[in-house]
Amino acid sequence: MALMITDACINCDVCEPECPNGAISQGAEIYVIDPDKCTECIGHFDAPQCVQVCPVDCIPVDPRRVESREALRAKYERLARAALRS
Repeated sequence: MALMITDACINCDVCEPECPNGAISQGAEIYVIDPDKCTECIGHFDAPQCVQVCPVDCIPVDPRRVESREALRAKYERLARAALRS
């Protein structure tokens, strides 16, 4: 499952630098998470770092992007291979 940032986001800037996959960026009004890059920190940490640091608890699981742990692990491995090539 990829994560998402809700409109409760206060643009505090703490989540973006915590994302090991570079999945978080500033959107038009609030931060957004690229679901193609979000692995919920699988492969890096035991828990999603953005969720850990968010002061307003506005980063839930995106119900439109339900993915198993295995799918998230495979996404992490694809992203890691791509990073090595660049």
